Amino acid sequence: MRSDQLLISPDNRSFRYGDGFFETIKVCKGKLVLANYHMERLFTSLDLLQFAPPVYFTPEYITEQVLALASKNGHQKLARIRITIFRGEGGLYDEQNHFPNHIIQSWELNPANNLLNENGLILDFFRDARKVCDHYSAVKSNNFLSYAMAALWAKQQKLNDAILLNPYDCVADATIANVFMLKDGIVKTPALTEGPVNGVMRKHILYSLRKMDISVEETSITGEDLSEASEIFLTNAIYGIRWVKQLGKNGFTNSFSKMLHKDCVANLLQQ
Repeated sequence: MRSDQLLISPDNRSFRYGDGFFETIKVCKGKLVLANYHMERLFTSLDLLQFAPPVYFTPEYITEQVLALASKNGHQKLARIRITIFRGEGGLYDEQNHFPNHIIQSWELNPANNLLNENGLILDFFRDARKVCDHYSAVKSNNFLSYAMAALWAKQQKLNDAILLNPYDCVADATIANVFMLKDGIVKTPALTEGPVNGVMRKHILYSLRKMDISVEETSITGEDLSEASEIFLTNAIYGIRWVKQLGKNGFTNSFSKMLHKDCVANLLQQ
């Protein structure tokens, strides 16, 4: 179905309440990049949000549907896929059922997407919203208001992205990415208890760093900590790694980010 033909009922619970979540996946050469991590997160979210998937709703079924759409749209070479899952119709206390209604969309990506960004990103802190730290904060929820407002603010300020803080003035994540910093040879990223989305590329980078015997910590990071880093980089499933040139008035280098992109991201696209 064409996107301009899609109809959603005004009683849709995702439209009304943000009741659902989404998964963003990169397709490269007819394969889902980091497919196992994506499916693990998708089905963990289904369980956490108390959906009741039918027997046929399996990782194999979803993969088949994604690749069929990518092929139909001519996007199997390199594409961004979004799977949106929502509960369907009903009021807040009278949902009709817990079936995982879903929409799959695909968009062609430019090959430059596979490269490390040439120009470093320029960021700053968005302080008008806070990312909560609770049982659901790691889910890529359809309730995306704080990120949407942060992205709007970043565009108005002529920034590439914005850093969101949690209620304790510590770093949660960016609008569409997880945040990593390097200082004194140690790589740090906000722990999941700090409120970030449980990113698939985040998980891959953490696994890769530990396999390479590079010191890494999932911890609390203040804005001051981040500003004092030697390098900052953002990660997500579509871009892989993007290095940050400037946060507020502070500047950063990118030698570690270059190495990490070469050794941990570029090789994913060759498999």
